[in-house]
Amino acid sequence: MKLRLGGLVPWSSIDYPGQQAAVLFCSGCPWRCRYCHNSHLWESRSRISWPEVSEFLAKRHGLLDAVVFSGGEPLAQSAAVRSALIEVRRAGFGTAIHTAGVSPRRFAQVLPLVDWVGLDVKGPFSRYAAITQDHRSQDAARESLKMLLASGKPYELRTTVHPALLSHRDLMTLVAELRELGADHLTLKDFRPTGCEDAELKTHYEPWLTPELRRDLRALMPAIELPTP
Repeated sequence: MKLRLGGLVPWSSIDYPGQQAAVLFCSGCPWRCRYCHNSHLWESRSRISWPEVSEFLAKRHGLLDAVVFSGGEPLAQSAAVRSALIEVRRAGFGTAIHTAGVSPRRFAQVLPLVDWVGLDVKGPFSRYAAITQDHRSQDAARESLKMLLASGKPYELRTTVHPALLSHRDLMTLVAELRELGADHLTLKDFRPTGCEDAELKTHYEPWLTPELRRDLRALMPAIELPTP
């Protein structure tokens, strides 16, 4: 197996809600999201081997519930990730994936092998190209989102918010689009400057969640999760 991994977190209680999980960070990503805090994983380099991961997991039975494949973008290595998911499941662990849905075809190949999905929704579809620097990203994200919602798999949709990239109107449009597709919950997260390579975003950041926006977003999607004041 030639899965390229940029790192491993041996324990996490937040990357797969309700589960004690190890997190594998897959290297490589075709998108260049301006706010990305894992830009060091954009290139396909390997810092840990799969035999090392297998040895680690063999010692964690009874201590871990699941393994999360994060990134980077796991779908950039879909064949290797698929093989790894099969091995992890055979070893008795649950599985989860963090993805932006960069390829619906590849997403379809791994979706049956995961128990939970964290899908990064970049914004309303009209803003995708400006955020990801890829003009094809809008269509890929839409199809992957539809696939996830149709699958019945437990999921979390989450969006990172920087006011230079997403306006209040954009956020309202995003929630409306998600509701139209059948989603009933979304987590909005604050931009984190750590690891971001975009100097403009790191320099020009202001709080974006006003009381009025909080009220309007909750009115449109009552189950939305928002940053604490």
